[in-house]
Order: sequence, then C-alpha cells, then structure tokens
Amino acid sequence: MTHIDNIPNIMLNGITHKDSPNSNPNFVPIGDVSLIDTRSTKNVSIDNGDMLNFNAETIVLGDFIPFYFGVKMPMLYVIQNGGNFVEKATPAENIIYLACPINNLIQSEKIYYFSDGHATDNLSSFYDNSKVNELPNIIDWDSIRAPFWGGQENLNIKRKKQAELLVSGDLPAQFIVGFCCYNEETKQKLVNMGIEEEKIKVVPRAYYKY
Repeated sequence: MTHIDNIPNIMLNGITHKDSPNSNPNFVPIGDVSLIDTRSTKNVSIDNGDMLNFNAETIVLGDFIPFYFGVKMPMLYVIQNGGNFVEKATPAENIIYLACPINNLIQSEKIYYFSDGHATDNLSSFYDNSKVNELPNIIDWDSIRAPFWGGQENLNIKRKKQAELLVSGDLPAQFIVGFCCYNEETKQKLVNMGIEEEKIKVVPRAYYKY
C-alpha cells in the first residue's frame, strides 16, 4: 500500500527501499512511524518454522520491502483513521494497493523471505525460498481473509492476518501487474499518470468505510 502521490516515482524507479539511491525525495508516508523505526533495527531469525533452531540466519526487517498477502489489513484501518503513531489519517481515495505476483519474484534473482504472521511478533516464524513451495500451506488464508480481527479473543487471527513477504532491494516497476484503488475518481488519476486502464481495479471492499 502506498499514497497515490508516490505513484509517479514508483512508475519511474520501481518500489524502492528507503536507503536506495533511487528513493523518492518527496515520498509521502502513510504508515505507523513507530513501527517503521522498530523494523529498522528488528532482527528476526529465518528458522523455517523451527523456533529451536538457534543457528538460523538472521535479517533486519528494515532492510526489506514488505508486502501483505491480502487486503483490508489492521494497519490499513489505522492509516485511514489515524491513531497510534500514524501522523495523520489518509482517506481511502489516496491509498493504492500495488499487486506483485509471487511467481515473478520466484523466477527472478531477488532475495526474499516470508513470515506466517506479523513480522514484529515473536510468535511469528520466518521462511526462506527453500520453503516457498510450502507457502500455500504455511500461510493461514482463513485469517488473512477474516473480516473480523478485533478483541483479545482474536489476537492470533490478527497476527496471522498480517503475514508478510519481504523483498530485498528495489523492485522494478515491471513487477507490478495491478493497481487497486477505492473509486473511479482515483482510477482516473492513475490513468492520467500513465498507468494502463486494464491494470487498474476499483475495489471499494478492500478499504474500510468512513
């Protein structure tokens, strides 16, 4: 997910890491700044599901570009409504989903990992590309699609709903096969930015109502 004002730079330079020489100097953030700071120093173990593997490779979350496996995530709710450490609420009309097929990443030489839950939660495990064929069974798709995740009784659903794919380095724009937006007005803005109309989907259900 990104702010619509970031799209022109993304189309020119791809989805860039914050430390990339091609990063957007006018990047418009929409996320939780405290979480971004946490990720910049958070080490996680690539234990491939074995939490007792104390010799597992470790990575720093902030070194990777994160993707969700679904839409309408808990973070989107905070982005749209403000609160926590989101500096200001962002209306749905200004939030764009970028769709990048996992198969394209697998066939590339990109380094990637994936988690089975929220990346900063200690209950989540991380996996390398040797486990990618098992990804459909490792990820809890029922949780990712769950429409309700609030309350103490749903904490594990909320954790698993936020499983991530982590990609190292910049991702060229050609990896993006689709753009999801809130309404027709936003779609027209994307078309005016040079995006092919057939790549844009208007999916209001992928957002929270005001």
